[in-house]
Amino acid sequence: MTAPMSFADSHHRPTRRRLLSGLVAGMLALPLALGACGGDDEPAADGKVELSFFWWGGEARAELTEKALDLYTAKHPNVTFKKTWQANQGYFDKLATLTAGDDAPDIFQIDDNYLAEYATRNVTLDLASYQQSGKLDTTKFPKGLIEYGTVDGKLAGLSFGENTQGLVYNKTKLEAAKVPLPTTGQSWEEHIAWAKDAAVKTKVAGTQDPSADYKAFWVWLRQQGKELYNGNQLGFTKEDVQKWFELWKGARDGKATPTADVIHEGNQTDVTKQLVVTGKALTSWVWANQMPELQKNTKDQLGVIAYPGDATKQWPRSSMYFSVYRGTEHKDTAVDVLNFLANDPEVGKILGTDRGLPSNLDIRSQVAASTENPSMKQTIEVVGELAKNFGPAPTVPPKGHSTVRSELIKAAEEAQYGRATPAAAAEQFFAASQAAISR
Repeated sequence: MTAPMSFADSHHRPTRRRLLSGLVAGMLALPLALGACGGDDEPAADGKVELSFFWWGGEARAELTEKALDLYTAKHPNVTFKKTWQANQGYFDKLATLTAGDDAPDIFQIDDNYLAEYATRNVTLDLASYQQSGKLDTTKFPKGLIEYGTVDGKLAGLSFGENTQGLVYNKTKLEAAKVPLPTTGQSWEEHIAWAKDAAVKTKVAGTQDPSADYKAFWVWLRQQGKELYNGNQLGFTKEDVQKWFELWKGARDGKATPTADVIHEGNQTDVTKQLVVTGKALTSWVWANQMPELQKNTKDQLGVIAYPGDATKQWPRSSMYFSVYRGTEHKDTAVDVLNFLANDPEVGKILGTDRGLPSNLDIRSQVAASTENPSMKQTIEVVGELAKNFGPAPTVPPKGHSTVRSELIKAAEEAQYGRATPAAAAEQFFAASQAAISR
């Protein structure tokens, strides 16, 4: 069950390595007859419109989402919703099945693991013309969030939450041991040296080993002038991966990190298993907007900063999107619903930060001013501060991204446990990643 304001999406990782089996992939590739229809809405004879609306999350998110949709119906009595939701597990399998059966929801929640997959198969409606006409108002959105929803020049999804990479640290333990707090701008080597010193003084491992964490690897690559992806190709070499793995082998050898078994615990995506919460490391590598949920699970005071290195290489990542099915008979109405959910102040009060920091900056300020959650206030402030230095957003990851993420964990753990050298683990990951995105 997702707790209120859990940001469950930010650490969501699908349980299957690939979204689509050969059968489903083939079915998705079939021509979408409905998708070729015109954009005009086709209401029923009585003028009523029912839109199907599908999302993942827990009961708390379901309650908030239903309230927001009910508000739309209250203001537009001719529009009602068929609301369907389920837990994270199995969501994308269900969405693929619905889409393959020509029964896709009119509006559905999606993330950057699969946005490119659905966009390139013409499942998602291109929202660009609605944006350009003002019917979908994104004037209050950070530019990077719009860019990070664009696939092959088409706006495939509207961002419904912003986050960025965050290094969360245990302020209570560090201050008690009189260890200087980590700061934004430290190099990776400086961070590891700090972690080694902190471990000695606190008797707690200084930092979780993030060599299995794709977002840490991605930021590090950008700081080397590279990317995780270059279009539909990998943006890095086998030698880059080896250097990354060697960096963290040195940290493990220097006792800056925990043992491999404990690192494995931290490689899990469940917030409650993050080492900064369980007390097995002084830092965890997360999405910054997970901070409130992390704080709920520990009595110690936490802080959050940017990842090491040049912070301008971080970017505003969309925690999730809503997309409109290209074959819907109610395109205009569906887009109007998205516009309402993203920009209406009353909706902002209802949804808060459940899906991340609101994309509309005015709504975000409203939430920051009204929330009584101090860690949420801090997170909004931190992300806002980091945003001043954000560089351009990368392109949306290509299909196969979820497999790349899981393959990085597999290869990194081979190195972490000492079952493979950094070079051998790098070769394993590089080969598996190439295969994943070329399928």
